[in-house]
Amino acid sequence: MIGHVTVNTLAIRIGGLDHPAVVNLLSEHLQSMALHSPPESIHALDLDALRQPAITFWSAWQGEQLKGCCALKQLAADHGEVKSMRTSNASRRQGVGAQMLRHLLAEALRRNYRRLSLETGAAQAFEPAHRLYASFGFSRCGPFGDYVEDPYSVFMTRDVTPADAAP
Repeated sequence: MIGHVTVNTLAIRIGGLDHPAVVNLLSEHLQSMALHSPPESIHALDLDALRQPAITFWSAWQGEQLKGCCALKQLAADHGEVKSMRTSNASRRQGVGAQMLRHLLAEALRRNYRRLSLETGAAQAFEPAHRLYASFGFSRCGPFGDYVEDPYSVFMTRDVTPADAAP
């Protein structure tokens, strides 16, 4: 498991769920989800859920500033799910999400996953996320894992290939 990676001055560190800045960012994440989806359609994880053994969580820092977070959940031996991708409001549109996604793809390759999938919201507010994921080769798919069809969800997936190795 990759524990600490620095890419373009962004340090992506494993863990951080007890750091106050991370706690605040994840709280902001859950509040934002509640603005755009009904409770039964919110699949964002809280702090306790992110501590499950099948989930690895990373926080992304530039110096002492938290820029974002991401997690990877193992669904099967060859299939992972992107969870809790969030960029801080102050860091939006600065490439933080792309750096975290490159990190997750490299980790998926290291774990020998053949597929990486995700669920995100369907509302207009999620359009930047849809564009980011599509730019990394994710395409829409049906529900996977324990998900069911939901008009408030967009499901995306892509194959993991050797090209996903971090430079």
